[in-house]
Amino acid sequence: MEEKDGVVTKVEGLSALNSSTIAVAINGKRKSKYVVSWALDKFVPEGKVCFKLLYVRPCITGVPTPMGNLIPISQVRDDVVAAFRKDVEWQTSEKLHPCKMLCTKRKVLVEVLQLESDDIAKAIAEEVSKLNITKLVIGASCRSIFSRGQSLSSRISDSIPSFCTIYAVSRGKLLSIRPSNSEINGSSWTEDSNTSCSISSSTGHSSSLLTEKSDLDSSSSYSQFRSPSLPMQRFQALSNINHNFPHRRAISNETVHHKNYSLDFGYSEDDVSCCPQRSFLSERNNLASSFRSLVTDFYTTADDQASTSGAPTDLSLRNEADINFELEKLRTELRHTQGMYAVAQTEVLDASRKMNELQKRRLEEEIKLQEISLKEEEAKDLVRKENEEYKAAKREADYVKDCAEREAALRKEAELLALREAKEKDKLENALTDQAHQYQEFTWEEIVSSTSSFAENLKIGMGAYGTVYKCSLRHTTVAVKVLHSKGSDLTKQFQQELKILSKIRHPHLLILLGVCPDRGCLVYEFMENGSLEERLFRKYDTPPIPWFDRYRIAWEVASALAFLHNSKPDPIIHRDLKPANILLDRNFVSKIGDVGLSTMINSDAALSTIYRDTGPVGTLCYIDPEYQRTGMISPKSDVYALGMVLLQLLTAKAAMGLPHIVETAIDKDSLTKILDSKAGEWPLEETKKLAVLALKCTEICRKDRPDLKDEILPALEKLKEVADKARDSASTTRPPPPTYYLCPLLKDVMEEPCVAADGYTYDRKAIETWLKEYDISPMTKLPLPHKNLLPNYALLSAILDWKSRKDGYI
Repeated sequence: MEEKDGVVTKVEGLSALNSSTIAVAINGKRKSKYVVSWALDKFVPEGKVCFKLLYVRPCITGVPTPMGNLIPISQVRDDVVAAFRKDVEWQTSEKLHPCKMLCTKRKVLVEVLQLESDDIAKAIAEEVSKLNITKLVIGASCRSIFSRGQSLSSRISDSIPSFCTIYAVSRGKLLSIRPSNSEINGSSWTEDSNTSCSISSSTGHSSSLLTEKSDLDSSSSYSQFRSPSLPMQRFQALSNINHNFPHRRAISNETVHHKNYSLDFGYSEDDVSCCPQRSFLSERNNLASSFRSLVTDFYTTADDQASTSGAPTDLSLRNEADINFELEKLRTELRHTQGMYAVAQTEVLDASRKMNELQKRRLEEEIKLQEISLKEEEAKDLVRKENEEYKAAKREADYVKDCAEREAALRKEAELLALREAKEKDKLENALTDQAHQYQEFTWEEIVSSTSSFAENLKIGMGAYGTVYKCSLRHTTVAVKVLHSKGSDLTKQFQQELKILSKIRHPHLLILLGVCPDRGCLVYEFMENGSLEERLFRKYDTPPIPWFDRYRIAWEVASALAFLHNSKPDPIIHRDLKPANILLDRNFVSKIGDVGLSTMINSDAALSTIYRDTGPVGTLCYIDPEYQRTGMISPKSDVYALGMVLLQLLTAKAAMGLPHIVETAIDKDSLTKILDSKAGEWPLEETKKLAVLALKCTEICRKDRPDLKDEILPALEKLKEVADKARDSASTTRPPPPTYYLCPLLKDVMEEPCVAADGYTYDRKAIETWLKEYDISPMTKLPLPHKNLLPNYALLSAILDWKSRKDGYI
């Protein structure tokens, strides 16, 4: 790329000038190809040439912005202007590529010159002068470029120097020529005018030259079909004959001249572009007409001479020798004419035969072209089918690849999950094997001191196997269950409850904090709101439980039962589920307690989900009827007790005959009459679903009861969602955490509770920081026997359960 006087020139291809250089001015539009094609057809056969394609584009005065306006180049950085100029040049090159490819296909050297100017005619004229181009081809409209109009082709013609010949082409045909001064004065114009004589119709000097040379162009076109010596022989013979006829010379010369023009060319200037067949037919007709005219003249002359031979006046004027001489000349002329006619007929037949051969060859070529077109269509169809097959195969491969990637991702995720579960299982097994980390051991003296020697005012409950007291052990409020005696049955219950609660943890199972193995005492977390039975029947004038809390409690109890039934390695059946064994903390979160009668089914019995027990235990009205009758215990026995608890949550009535009462109310569509009205405004549709589910749980036959995990829990979970929305709208405050969740040092909820040597529970980080500086207890201010810390997993589980709730509720 180079810049001269404000004109940017981009050269593509070869720039070396050859012996003959043809310049073609193009505008880059579709019709430019016609101009280039005409120039190639015209000048390529003449010898080795070099084509220069001239394209003029406007000067770059500004750089466009995304908003559509222009910024002057004076206000833009030079690198931005240079980049924009390169982009314009590239777009122009792409635009002129079809014209360049026309020259490349014809194996012609081509050079594309991009001229930057606002005056197209001036730019082309300067480039022609600079390169000394003698032949320029431009496109033009049907109107001649030499008219006085203001067309672009006219302005270009006026601007181009006189040493250059301009060829104006319209629709692939030569429209006109403006010759150079050398062609007008020399012989080169004769050759160029032969091409344009049949097209140009302009007047003046150029028109006269074109008309003068039109006969030569016609003769050269006709010479390919007949011998050029034949018309000349005929013309010489006729001229010799007519030369000997003084009285007919003028007429013969005029006739022969006219007939010579008709015989030799057979068409006028307007017929140059006609087909050869039409030219031969016209030639044949003119030749026949000329022959008949000559014969007629011959016999007419003979008759005139014969008729006048009898007149005395004519015989006196002419002698017999003159008449014979004239007749001999007429016979000679007739013989020449007959020979010429025979030759013309032979040539016409030859031309017709050649024309038939050409037509046949053209038909064969057309058939071949059709066959090639059909083959091209078949090839295109084949390529299209192959492309479709390739795309289909690619889609299938992509789909297989995606499936493989998804499968690999799922496999990796499953492996990670299995590894995580294995780690958790190992951790749980390690925790279960270490019994010392599951609960604390209290001395009998501590229990007696904390309960004030089992004072009556601290008694909060009494069961069949023991009495429950509220007390404070090691600065933590707890519930202590003291067994009545040390009988074998009580020892068995104690060991069973200790075995179960020390191995399992669930948010809705009562947490075992410690034991006193000497006297068979169990220390539980303290539940501020007592049992569900006390709250349903409103003992001690306690406030009623709202219906949305009852929905939640139903789900919590069911989830705890499902956890017991699916515990590993041995499933657990509670056997004594009832409202009295369901305890409520200060936030009305329910937890199942009193698992002393629970049974752990071994793995072999768990396969059949039925276990035989010799003596049915439990509470009347909550015991499975089939268990009472056959002694066969199964997880469906707890489902029966759960159904009774659900009915009492709805009605707050005694368990005796309650299923019959609820079923009758549903049949009579009077369920609202038996619902506990103190619980608030029950949602009728959801409440009816819960009542129907509870009745299914209390079916007499075990097989008719629904499955706890697959049927009961999903239904209760949907009801819990309804209850959560109602609870959120009813309460927006969160109650404070229990005091025993707070670290005595930080006064905040403990993250990792640990028991120190003084018996108090602290947050691990806080007590470790304290022990680095002091050797005394932060609570008692007494020296510590050691600095070992014991993790309090029971309290940690309770804290995590409390943190997982929203607004104090699950």
